[in-house]
Amino acid sequence: MKIWKTKSADPDFARQLADKLNLPSILANVLSGYGFADIEAVERFLDPKLKDVSDPFLIPRMDKAVRRIWQAIAAKEKILVFGDYDVDGIVSTVLLVKILLRLGAHCVIPCLPDRQEDGYGLTVAALQRSFRQAKPSLLITVDCGINALEAAEFIKKEGIDLIVTDHHELGNALPTAVAVINPKLGESDSVKMLAGVGVAFKLCHALLKHGMTEKYAGTDFDLREYLDLVALGTVADIVPLLDENRIFVRHGLSRINSSDLSAWRALKEVASLKGCLDTYHLAFCIAPRINAAGRLDSAEIALEFFLTEDENRAKAIAQKLDKANRDRQAIEAQILKEAAAEIDNYFKPDVHYGIVIGRRSWHVGVIGIVASRLAARYNRPVIVIGFDEQGAGRGSGRSINGYNILNGLNECRTVLAAWGGHEMAAGMEIKENNYEQFCQLFNQAAGRDLKDKNLAPIQLINAWIELNDVSDDNFKALEKLAPFGQNNPKPVFAARGVKVAGSPRIVGKKHLRFSVSDGKKTVGAIAFNHVESVTGMARRKIPEGLIDIAFQIRKNSFNGAENLELNILDYRKASPATKS
Repeated sequence: MKIWKTKSADPDFARQLADKLNLPSILANVLSGYGFADIEAVERFLDPKLKDVSDPFLIPRMDKAVRRIWQAIAAKEKILVFGDYDVDGIVSTVLLVKILLRLGAHCVIPCLPDRQEDGYGLTVAALQRSFRQAKPSLLITVDCGINALEAAEFIKKEGIDLIVTDHHELGNALPTAVAVINPKLGESDSVKMLAGVGVAFKLCHALLKHGMTEKYAGTDFDLREYLDLVALGTVADIVPLLDENRIFVRHGLSRINSSDLSAWRALKEVASLKGCLDTYHLAFCIAPRINAAGRLDSAEIALEFFLTEDENRAKAIAQKLDKANRDRQAIEAQILKEAAAEIDNYFKPDVHYGIVIGRRSWHVGVIGIVASRLAARYNRPVIVIGFDEQGAGRGSGRSINGYNILNGLNECRTVLAAWGGHEMAAGMEIKENNYEQFCQLFNQAAGRDLKDKNLAPIQLINAWIELNDVSDDNFKALEKLAPFGQNNPKPVFAARGVKVAGSPRIVGKKHLRFSVSDGKKTVGAIAFNHVESVTGMARRKIPEGLIDIAFQIRKNSFNGAENLELNILDYRKASPATKS
């Protein structure tokens, strides 16, 4: 059972917002609980403008990076851009390669690590492979490298200059480089939230700004043309959609929805997407297809997809990405089934606070997704490990709100070969003979933080409303809160004392569709994934009589008609005494 909590709101501030900004009360009430300092901050949130993006040179060492890159462009040096195999890393690489070429760079080589052969990030193995193909005089990382101390020393010995751009958490020391560009080295909280592609975009902005100041050739273009890549990488990397991230994604989505680029046409076609895309489509329809290449094989094909100007080639690659995604889903489902069955056999809520599960033959390309599913299922931090035949294991972890999984791994460092990441997601390497000890250590580490906490999942509610408030005008007003995503989810509402109208029916094998009524208005509703697909039985029975419901308002399109309905997130027997 979930614990319902209503977000604190300020009625006086809500009235001010409604009066001064001419907002409907439902939107003003939601915004009053967001913690804004004043009305001007609300206005900036509702209307994020590109002019409010900060000066890229406020990020420490940006000037050093810019001067070295322009030097390389002028001298026609060979530049290697080294990224990562996830969506953020791929689009960061594409962005920087395209901008460098447009600024007049003579030779720019993109390079991504191989998940199976090289592991995560900037490694000596990946560099040795890259240098066999082309040895540069300047290497620029995107979305990786902040903790690659060994690789940085290898690059230095090879006589190559290094510029690191990354957004991941800082280690105890910085890599040896001409410049290390990471917003976490600065003071601005706004840019500290940037994804890897956001940091790469800042570098591009700084390069263009310096070039225009110095009146260099090739600087007469608009960086806004590339915000589609920034939006995709930002959403895919699940960083907070606030401040500059919100600005980039809002304007990037506008660019995507007006784009005639062959890549976007091909992606929409294979994903069967019509109309305007939003953050949901980027996160759950587009990003998984781009990620699938690097998870199961090589991310190089996804890199080529965004770099090719051949429409037929783009279509062919899109088909391959779609197939890879379907293969990924099948592998993921099998691992999830095996992992959940094993955990169910031993799991005790008052004993197991940090879950570790591992097995030989599990594909390391999908274990992160499995860890995320398991963390949601058990409401515990989870690490899933795949071991190879030599007993070398790679793990991926996902956490829950209130627990820093990276701190947990730090407490287990005596049995780990390598680890890194951030508060909610991390990766690690371990030998199979240390597995059992790691399971115990991680559970103990998590238990120290979580043992005395109520770990029942929380259903957060933004506001309590009447069914009559579910209207087209209010829905349109609430869309001003978009783009939705991490740290800015769709608002959740609750209604008291409604009853199910008619008989619920199963749709799509896993979903339950019904209507609810408060005696004055009846509204259609759907509870997604409410039905066990194997048994056809509801996961939880809807109580008899009057109930309270927690829901989001969504638009359902069917046979050309659009109707508002409730996306039911939770329900409980009606309790008129309190609202939380």
